[in-house]
Amino acid sequence: MENRSFDHILGWLKKTRPDINGLTGMESNRVNASDPSSPQVVVSDSAIFVDSDPGHSIQAIREQIFGSNDTSADPAPMNGFVQQAESMDVEGLSETVMSGFKPELVPIYTELANEFAVMDRWFASVPASTQPNRFYVHSATSHGASSNVRKDLIHGFPQKTIFDSLDENDLTFGIYYQNIPATLFFKSLRKLKHVFKFHEYNLKFKLHAKKGKLPNYVVVEQRYFDINLFPANDDHPSHDVAVGQKFVKEVYEILRASPQWKEMALLITYDEHGGFYDHVPTPVSNVPNPDGIIGPDPYYFRFDRLGVRVPTFLISPWIDKGIVIHEPSGPTPFSQFEHSSIPATVKKLFNLKSNFLTKRDAWAGTFENYFYLRDTPRDDCPETLPEVKISLRPWGPKEDAKLSEFQVELIQLASQLNGDYVLNTYPDIGKGMTVGEANRYAEDAVERFLEAGRVALRAGANGSAMVTMRPSLTSRTKGEEEYSRYAKAY
Repeated sequence: MENRSFDHILGWLKKTRPDINGLTGMESNRVNASDPSSPQVVVSDSAIFVDSDPGHSIQAIREQIFGSNDTSADPAPMNGFVQQAESMDVEGLSETVMSGFKPELVPIYTELANEFAVMDRWFASVPASTQPNRFYVHSATSHGASSNVRKDLIHGFPQKTIFDSLDENDLTFGIYYQNIPATLFFKSLRKLKHVFKFHEYNLKFKLHAKKGKLPNYVVVEQRYFDINLFPANDDHPSHDVAVGQKFVKEVYEILRASPQWKEMALLITYDEHGGFYDHVPTPVSNVPNPDGIIGPDPYYFRFDRLGVRVPTFLISPWIDKGIVIHEPSGPTPFSQFEHSSIPATVKKLFNLKSNFLTKRDAWAGTFENYFYLRDTPRDDCPETLPEVKISLRPWGPKEDAKLSEFQVELIQLASQLNGDYVLNTYPDIGKGMTVGEANRYAEDAVERFLEAGRVALRAGANGSAMVTMRPSLTSRTKGEEEYSRYAKAY
């Protein structure tokens, strides 16, 4: 899911679940982090709908964590959230970033926390925006990206992924996407042999689960574009968190009804904190750089400290009811749960012969031991979760809205898939699009890319080849167009 901190989503659960490291109600930040006489903004439980998008660039997060450009404090003071929000000159934003949800407004998460496990020390891998953190989920590195890197977005990020490790070990994986699979930012996933691993969520997820045909490793991607017919369900401001709750409920209930349920674990996490306050100091020392790559100027980030804590759930019939998982027990005295814990745990669970992907997943805490505490799976896991009755947004999707930075990146990915990236207009693609236009463009690009791949495979192309598409030419028929597009795959 997208852009929410642990305290913002789950902090107020502490009232009924004192074992969770949440909010006491006394936490605060000052308007001027370095002035002890400056006014305070105290945390509240008033979060309902967030319209504006708090700062979450690498420089904004540095200010939120340290209150200044000096990053030497250890533990991190977590005292600059209000100061950074005030600098954005958006009315009420400092109160917004210090707000959290009442547990009854996130009923699905409240139920999952009570029924399964909450991980209350899971951190984003990088104190930066969406894309670098999503890369760590799948590859334990962002290959030096601390923000949008256009060249790599076009050509595809080259690092090895957990999907490659699974493939090497003859295990299966599947990606169930809604608008566009962000996993296609990885170059290796664009190979023809993986074309059939991408499935439209609405068409295939429930079907595969019902038939007991889900692959060994599954990624479910959200709807990133907010349109009337299908509102976004990724929780990115200004999207409705109630829609995200409905989505999580749907995924859980589909899995719970599957004949594979007793062999299954579901992990739900967030890419990064999205600028919202969290009181737990982010780890700033003894975090290994994954691969020796240093970030670009002007920050030259060394990838040696983590991002802010995010909400994370571990759900399985092998997980005891209502537990809280705090720090990991290794593999080093300094290891933490962070996004690289996912590929690290997959390696352990499936006993993969492949090496760890980077130094980071070799260091990250793993959670496979929590599945071995019971001798038998539970038979009391709820078959359904509570109804989500209240919309938290006072209006519906705004299809004419401008795109967020992450959405622009998705459109740049789409332009790579359909060949438009070679056009002179590429650098500005997405910037002039509305959300509605972008959704149509992205869905069309994915459909064309996957169809061209399927055609190429049927024509005998090598599975390790990549489809390189040519720009859309409206004068051609679709069949001619698809043929010309995949022809370069050879």
